[in-house]
Amino acid sequence: MKVQPYLMFEGRCDEALEFYRRALGAEVTLRMRYQDNPEPAGAPGCADGSGPGPRPDMVMHAEFTVGATTLMASDGMGSGRCNFQGISLALSPASADEARRYFDALAEGGTVQMPLSKTFFSQAFGMVADRFGVPWMVVAPE
Repeated sequence: MKVQPYLMFEGRCDEALEFYRRALGAEVTLRMRYQDNPEPAGAPGCADGSGPGPRPDMVMHAEFTVGATTLMASDGMGSGRCNFQGISLALSPASADEARRYFDALAEGGTVQMPLSKTFFSQAFGMVADRFGVPWMVVAPE
């Protein structure tokens, strides 16, 4: 058994996947849209794009890798309001230089919560919420 992060981007999943591809070298390994579902869920708007709920072209389920980790993502119900609270994704680059590159890329359009700096437990540690509000801790080993 394993536990994997599942991120709900509420209508911005395609944008997020492209951002992580550029920022972290992520690779999208699977992407299914609501319109690809042979048995559409009964959610309003799911089948025909009218009313509340996800549009047919939105991402129902995606999987992408960052390094050796697989994450999952979706547009959820397409509300347009991402809400990532009470959790952070920890990124462990191999060096301080790599940590700086990833931290700066994640900070583009985001909010630095703790600048990247040397600590007693890491050669480079920082906290940033990316442009989608996903909190990240970047921790380069000592």
